[in-house]
Amino acid sequence: MPGMKRFVLTPFALLAAGCVLTAQSYRPPKVNLDLLPRHTLRVHENKAWKSGEVVNYRVHYGLVNAGVASLSVHEAAADFNGRKAYHIIGEGKSIGSFDWFFKVRDRYESFIDKEGIFPHRFIRNCDEGGYKIFQDYTFDAEKRAMINHKKETYMTPDFVQDMISSYFYARTLDFSHAKPGDIFIVNSILDDEIYPLRMKFAGKEQIKVDAGTFNCLKFVPVVAKGRVFKREEDLMVWVTDDLNHVPVLAKAKILVGSVKMEMLNYKGLANPVAQVK
Repeated sequence: MPGMKRFVLTPFALLAAGCVLTAQSYRPPKVNLDLLPRHTLRVHENKAWKSGEVVNYRVHYGLVNAGVASLSVHEAAADFNGRKAYHIIGEGKSIGSFDWFFKVRDRYESFIDKEGIFPHRFIRNCDEGGYKIFQDYTFDAEKRAMINHKKETYMTPDFVQDMISSYFYARTLDFSHAKPGDIFIVNSILDDEIYPLRMKFAGKEQIKVDAGTFNCLKFVPVVAKGRVFKREEDLMVWVTDDLNHVPVLAKAKILVGSVKMEMLNYKGLANPVAQVK
């Protein structure tokens, strides 16, 4: 995939890497939107997050303090065909000495339906070491379709997620009865291709980061071997063992080194957090 190496070095790589590095992907068929039938929209319960949430992260590349990233949840300024939505903003940038030789300025936006937790629109505007990426996807969940910024329409799986909404949708899943080895799948779209994000539950651990010490659930996204990762399970993510399921720490061993992202601080979480006092 073009720009894969650059993507792995950016702040949001460790939140969304599973979306783009899974073993199998496919390009969905192009369709005429007017010819597609309408389907029923779902209702999906969300106790995990709400408007007002802000989480900040620090990103390390090897021993270098390479960047910072933030994810924030807002009320969308406008409805989508009469439906209320959240406006998620993800921003990341390189800092310090890393910024001198590999400047990163990333901004992601996802507008997520409040009732169904599926995306209405996704905007990706990134500059990663001079490699510029712009995407603007509009989703028609009733017709199970996506229109990209080139005005091409693709048929998609039911309630397919974008890079950012994949992460927020995954947080709403019920892991209370999960056993080590259980796999959770979220269908995601990136670069006009469908990627089944496969997350394997790997147990519980206590994790200490700058924001504090947390009881966590550990997940291992099942990723493609060879191009970026040496082994299938060289990417690990820890989320709080509570209803928030907010990522605390992510680590990746890649072919050219290692990347780590850890929580710096948070505010506005929807539920009490599993922080060890």
